[in-house]
Amino acid sequence: MNNQFEKRSDFVVVANRLSVDRVVADDGSETWRTSPGGLVTALEPVMQSRRGSAWVGWPGSPDEELEPFVHDGIQLVPVSLSAQDVTEYYEGFSNATLWPLFHDGVAFPEYHREWWDAYVRVNRRFAEAAAAVAAEGAQVWVQDYQLLLVPRMLRTLRPDLYIGFFLHIPFPPMELFVQLPWRAEILDGLLGSDLVGFQIAGGASNFIHLVSERLGYPTGDDTVTLPDGRVCAARAYPISIPTQRFADLAADPAVQERAREIRAELDDPELLFLGVDRLDYTKGIKHRLRAFGELVTSGQLDPDRAAFLQVATPSRERVEEYKMLRDEIDRIVGRINGSVGRIGRQPVTYLHTHYPREEMVAMYSAADVMVVSPLRDGMNLVAKEYIACRRNGDGALVLSEFTGAADELSEWTYSINPYDINGMKATMLRAATDAPEERQRRMAALREQVFTHDIDRWAESFLADMG
Repeated sequence: MNNQFEKRSDFVVVANRLSVDRVVADDGSETWRTSPGGLVTALEPVMQSRRGSAWVGWPGSPDEELEPFVHDGIQLVPVSLSAQDVTEYYEGFSNATLWPLFHDGVAFPEYHREWWDAYVRVNRRFAEAAAAVAAEGAQVWVQDYQLLLVPRMLRTLRPDLYIGFFLHIPFPPMELFVQLPWRAEILDGLLGSDLVGFQIAGGASNFIHLVSERLGYPTGDDTVTLPDGRVCAARAYPISIPTQRFADLAADPAVQERAREIRAELDDPELLFLGVDRLDYTKGIKHRLRAFGELVTSGQLDPDRAAFLQVATPSRERVEEYKMLRDEIDRIVGRINGSVGRIGRQPVTYLHTHYPREEMVAMYSAADVMVVSPLRDGMNLVAKEYIACRRNGDGALVLSEFTGAADELSEWTYSINPYDINGMKATMLRAATDAPEERQRRMAALREQVFTHDIDRWAESFLADMG
């Protein structure tokens, strides 16, 4: 191991990606910057407060061998993936098998033995990297569905470690999970942990039930007793956001001015709906656009007064399912704008690109109604980001009941079943036309929830329970 890592780390995060992105300057020189993603935002303060913490992950480019290095005081341990690994472990088993299966089979999961073999091979590589950098008795926190086997592999290599695992996506019920040919291996992989965290209590219950029924181990309400006497706990830890950071950004005069510019660029609609998602078939983008399209074509919403801004950031562009989704959304948007649009005024503005956080906060600040309509979602942090940015206490959140966020927020949101287009239309219309006092009452309660249960509280509670 590189000399700078002769002192091992007492706290190690293991995730599919490193916590940094590569930046290439005009002259071809390369540097690294901290990734803007939610996981990095959540864990970076925790890691920086623990001197010499390490992050194990893939740097993002195939067939690249990198030595460990330090960035902003965090030791980064790159794990190499070949082009074949990316195809079979990441695009294949992780995102064409586990992702659709764990999202209630919204798309059909594919089961290929060579993908499974790659998944085992790559998970072992991550476990070996974590075992090499972790100090005696260290806390190792493994993240998400790409690394379900790592806890058991790591436990075998380093039984002295405290091992936690957090699943950021839903965990399916038995009826779906048992489709997986390697179901026992996945359950055993997770049971290598001391603590397995889920977004909602239902995920933890599904896991405990599966272990009891399929592996036959003794279980309590939130524990599993292993044959060697060790106990694995399984509990819900709903993830959140750095709420105050979003609120501070929304209060920035430059961001406020940009919010006004956004409305002006959209021809100053009286009513602005917003959708912000990664382009994914689980997000219900087609469903909300159809609902809005029917509202404006029927005249229930005036297309000269109402507009919908939909941002869909690129995702898994090489996967055929995602290419088809992008084409279908393009057709839906074209149909709506072709039917009721006019020169200089399109009811739907569809943006398929990445935006910096400041621009997203400006969009949240500009929108009157946020529509979050996933068919299935582990949590959905966009809903919480919108709430954090509503500094004047206005705005309305239309939220799918099939998100983890609904467990915390549905009492004060405008709740929808995204499969029910007529119901979604009625709820979107109600959110847009409710009395200002009612919308402010709801938003005040939402903001109290999101400011009280922020990302720091999430990380602290998990790590305290992990041991």
